[in-house]
Amino acid sequence: MSHDGVGPRAVMRSVAFLTAGALAVPLLSGCGSADEAGKPLARQDIAPAGRAQVAEGGTLRWAVDAVPETFNTFQSDADAATTRVAQAVLPSMYRLDATGRPQRDADYLESAKVVDTEPKQVVLYKLNQQAVWSDGREIGAADFAAQWRALAGKDSAYWTARNAGYERIEKVERGANDLEVRVTFKRTYADWRSLFSPLYPKDVMGTPDAFNDAARRKLKVTAGPFVVKKVDRKKEQVSLTRNTRWWGRPAKLSEIVLTAVPRDERATALAAGKIDLAEIDPAAAQRVADAAKGTAGPLAGPGSGRTAAKELRSWALAHGSDEEEAEDEVDARAELRKAVAKWEGQQKALRDFEVRRSLEPAYTQLALNGADGPLADERVRRAVARALDRKELAKIVLKPLGLPAEPVGSHLALAGQDAYADNSGALGGQDTTEAQALLADAGWVPGGPVKKQEKGEKAAGSEGKKEGGKKEGDSDDDSADGDGTYIVGADDKGEGARRSDGGGRQLAQDGKQYQQVRQGGAPGAYAPKGTAAPAGAPAKALAKDGKALSLRFVLPSGPGSEPLAAVADRITRMLAKVGIGTDITKVSDDSYFKDHIASGQYDLALYSWPGSAFPATDARPIYAKPVPAADGSLSVEQNYTRVGTDQVDQLFEQAVSTLDEGEKRSLIRKADSRIWAAAGSIPLYQRPQLTAVRKTVVNAGAFGFQTPVYEDMGFLKKGAGKGAKASASPSEK
Repeated sequence: MSHDGVGPRAVMRSVAFLTAGALAVPLLSGCGSADEAGKPLARQDIAPAGRAQVAEGGTLRWAVDAVPETFNTFQSDADAATTRVAQAVLPSMYRLDATGRPQRDADYLESAKVVDTEPKQVVLYKLNQQAVWSDGREIGAADFAAQWRALAGKDSAYWTARNAGYERIEKVERGANDLEVRVTFKRTYADWRSLFSPLYPKDVMGTPDAFNDAARRKLKVTAGPFVVKKVDRKKEQVSLTRNTRWWGRPAKLSEIVLTAVPRDERATALAAGKIDLAEIDPAAAQRVADAAKGTAGPLAGPGSGRTAAKELRSWALAHGSDEEEAEDEVDARAELRKAVAKWEGQQKALRDFEVRRSLEPAYTQLALNGADGPLADERVRRAVARALDRKELAKIVLKPLGLPAEPVGSHLALAGQDAYADNSGALGGQDTTEAQALLADAGWVPGGPVKKQEKGEKAAGSEGKKEGGKKEGDSDDDSADGDGTYIVGADDKGEGARRSDGGGRQLAQDGKQYQQVRQGGAPGAYAPKGTAAPAGAPAKALAKDGKALSLRFVLPSGPGSEPLAAVADRITRMLAKVGIGTDITKVSDDSYFKDHIASGQYDLALYSWPGSAFPATDARPIYAKPVPAADGSLSVEQNYTRVGTDQVDQLFEQAVSTLDEGEKRSLIRKADSRIWAAAGSIPLYQRPQLTAVRKTVVNAGAFGFQTPVYEDMGFLKKGAGKGAKASASPSEK
C-alpha cells in the first residue's frame, strides 16, 4: 500500500496478519458484485484544462523529498522521486486511471491480450509503431526479454528489490513482426498487466553491471514525453526537458525541474518563488488558505483584533522574556518587527498559490504484532480492534482538512478500485462489551495482582522517549497518577515536522507528511482527585499471571509526526476504556522502521502503505505466513506482524492464478475478510493528499489514484479559464 509518494509497485507493501484456522468468519463479502467497489472517496484535484487553454513552454519547479539515489525503480533504494522521473521519461504498458484501475497506454501499446491458455498462458503485445527510444531504436521484444531476465530472480548478480510476476514467465520472444512481443508464462498469471511498467531499455537491463550501476545516476536512453537533461546533486535538482523524438502529443512545458526541499521548508520556498508545486502538510496548507483570505494565520487569527507584533510580544512573554525585555529592549523589538515583516511578506507571496486536496492512494493502519506477548492471542487482538472507533479516528485527521472522514473497509484495495469491498463486518465494529468479553475469555482479570517489574525489563525502543500510557508495575488504580490527580487528557503535542522519506522509502510512516491535528479539550488537563470521572472513563486495569495488560506502542518522533501522536493518543484512551494499558515510546525516524517495525520490537504501531491495482501480487508478501528459514530464524517477507495462515496464502495463490476477473475479485475479497477476522492489522483512514500549486498551473496537483499526464501539465494561457474539459489521457486516445 505509499511512506510518501512511492508508487504501489516501487515499494512492497508491508504487514501480514494471522487468522486462526478454526475461526468462524461471520460474513464473507467475497461473493459480492463489482458494484461494491463504489467510487473514490475524494476526486483528484488538478485544475483540469484542455490543451488549447495551456500555454506553450515554461518551467515547472516541483518539490521532491530528495534527488534520487537511483533512477532504477527496481532497486531497493528507489524512492518517490525515482518513480516521478520514471513516469515522465519511460514507457509503461499500463497506467492507473482516476479510480485506481490499470488502463492501456496507447502511446506505447496498440493492444495486449491473452491469446492462449493451453498448454500455457500467452500474452501478445502489439506495440505502437511510432514508439522509439530517444536514441532512435524501436521499442521491441529485446527490451522486454532483457527486463524479464534481469527481474526473474534466477541471476543473483542482478541486485533487484522485487521480481513479482517476472518469475512466472517462461520465455519472451518476437511475434509475427518487430511490433509484436509474445510472452509465455510457466504458470497462469492474473496480474500480467502489472509487468513492463515501467519498461527500461535493454541497455539498462541487459547486464548486471548496467542494471546495478549504469542507471543509478543517469538515464542515457529513455522514451517518454521528457528526457533527463541534467542531474545536479550539488543544487539538489533533476532537470527534465522535452523529448524531441516523442511521437505522442508534445509536452506543453519546456522543462520540469525537480528540486529537493524539506517538507518543513516548503511554505517558505513557495513564498520565495523557488517552487511552483509541492506536497505540503496541514500547517502549510493553513498558511496558504490564510494568505488567500488576507489573514496572518497563526500570528493574527480572523477576528482576533490583535496585531502580529502583539502576538509576537505575547509569545516572547510566554517563553521566558519579562516585561522589560519584551517592551524596552530595542534589539528585541527590532527583531520582532523583522519577523513580522518577513511573515507578512511571505503571506502576501502565498496569495499566488492554492491548495489542491484529495486522498492519497494509501491508508494508515494500526499494526498489531502477534509474534509474542499478549497480542499472540488472537482474542486480545480482536479485543483491541473492537475497542476502536475507526470513524472517530478518521475524523481526527480528515475532517479538519475538509476531506471525507470515512474509515477504510479493506486491507487490499481502496474505495473505487475493482477489488474493494467493506469487509470489516468479518470482525465487527466498536463494541466495549464484546472487547471486554474477549479479554476475559483470554484470562485477563480486572484488578488482578501484578508482580513488580524486574530490574532491566524494558519496553520496545526503550531508548526512545516514553509518553502517556500505563506501564507495567504502575498502580492498579487507573483513575489516578502518582500525585493523586485524575488524568483527564493526554498531551498530544508533537515534536516538529519530519524530514522526508517517502516513505517510503519509508513509505510507511505516516508521520512526516502532516502537522498535528488538534483535538478538542485541553491537552494534559488535570482535575483534583475525587472529581467524578467523565463518561467513558478508563476501566480497571487487567492482569494475568502477575502481569498487567500493557502494550508497547511505538511511534516516530520526527518532524511531522504530530498526526500520528494525536491518533495514538485517542487510541490509547479507547483501549483504556476496556482495561488495556499502553506504554508509548517515541523513537527517531531513522530507527522507527528498521529497529522497531521490521525487527518486531513493538506491540502496536501506526504507519501506512500504498494501495495497489494488483493486490493478488503486491499484497501477498504482506500477509504471507512466516516460515522458518534454514538458519532457524523466521522468514517474514514483508509480514511485519509475523502471523499468517495457510488459508490466506491459498486464497492469494488462487487469485493470482485465475484469468477470470470476477473470480479473482471474489477471491481477493474473501482473503480480505479472513485478514479482518484475524485483527492483525486494522485499517483506519486514507491519507490526505495536500498540494500547494501556483494558481496558473493546470493539470497538476493532488492526483489521487491517477498516474500524472506529464505532457498536459503547464501554465494557463492569459485570459483562459480553468475547468475546461481536460484532453484525453493516453489510454483514451
